[in-house]
Amino acid sequence: MIAIIGGSGAYNFIQTLSDRGWGEYLGNRMIETPFGPANPVHRFRKDKVDYLFLSRHGETGYATAAPFVNYRANIWALKESGTSRIIAWTGPGAISPELRPGELVVPDDILDMTKVRPSTFFEKRGLGFIRQNPVFCPDVRETILEHLTRSRLRPTADGTYVCTEGPRLETPAEIRSFRMLGADMVGMTLVPEAFLAKELEICYASICYITNYAEGVRELAYEKGVLFEGTLPPDEKARVDAALDAIVAHLPELVQRL
Repeated sequence: MIAIIGGSGAYNFIQTLSDRGWGEYLGNRMIETPFGPANPVHRFRKDKVDYLFLSRHGETGYATAAPFVNYRANIWALKESGTSRIIAWTGPGAISPELRPGELVVPDDILDMTKVRPSTFFEKRGLGFIRQNPVFCPDVRETILEHLTRSRLRPTADGTYVCTEGPRLETPAEIRSFRMLGADMVGMTLVPEAFLAKELEICYASICYITNYAEGVRELAYEKGVLFEGTLPPDEKARVDAALDAIVAHLPELVQRL
């Protein structure tokens, strides 16, 4: 079974996914786990293939910010539902000057700068020494890259994602330090999600769509009352929206290819 974890904006699509070519909607399950309740697991069927969908941040809006997502419950519930592969989307900010909002990146490495999140199923046990090279599943990454490239979406084929604790955005000094450490983009959601999937032997890879510029990458004025408070220029927002729409539109076919 393949599962899709929807990141930023996923809650806006739940009611319309069948209309967007995701196939027949088969309902959802609420799953209790040893780590508390998971977010609802939705099931779809397209061309005789069943697959799952879970919205990371909630069902009706951005209900749960990244630091407070119950990652262990969500990954446990997907495993219990028979998941063997996960495609996760997420919307980081650009650190690399080569990236701009609206571009797609398929990351190949992670820098973990989170601080207090429960990050393992092996808590208080003498286990958990799991290699992280490669961080993401090579087979799923290759399939994502091949499909997006054939679809003329021109993804960047690699990149290091630094995951911060949040919910605040990063300081200019932090972004400078992340750049020196080799980070290309900064977000708040792939840790511990990617590591937890590996602990439960689920192949995991991500599609990133760049949502804004990290602090200090460009001189941008503060904007009150808008997402990211001015780090996404208004003239580039349409590119970001189009990138997310493209991910959502291509996921069912990507599931078929996997």
